[in-house]
Amino acid sequence: MVTTSSESVVVGSPYRADCPSRRILDRIGDRWTVLTVGALGDGNVRFSELRRRVEGVSHKMLTQTLRALERDGLVRRTVYPEVPIRVEYTLTEAGRTLREPLRALEEWSITHLHDVSTSQETYDRTRSS
Repeated sequence: MVTTSSESVVVGSPYRADCPSRRILDRIGDRWTVLTVGALGDGNVRFSELRRRVEGVSHKMLTQTLRALERDGLVRRTVYPEVPIRVEYTLTEAGRTLREPLRALEEWSITHLHDVSTSQETYDRTRSS
């Protein structure tokens, strides 16, 4: 565990409400973060292409997600002074290291989709009886 100079809290226990690592887990566990990081895995991507890749995300949510990821140092935003202005997003080195654990979650969800769906249906049937 580490104590930061800017915060008088012990860092390294996300089970504690005051631990900054909990905020990081909140960010990387967010649905739109998981999907956005996955969609950025292929290099530089423009906003409109990201919206196409991440079906269902609103303009507002994608904007908020990208800004938060940029603030956290996981995404780099590059503005090209062209007419019209071109903006591209790419994962930083830290963002690229996040791809593997998120890919594992993605694969787990695909592998266990049937089991989870079956459990949900069973649960719902027993609850509605």
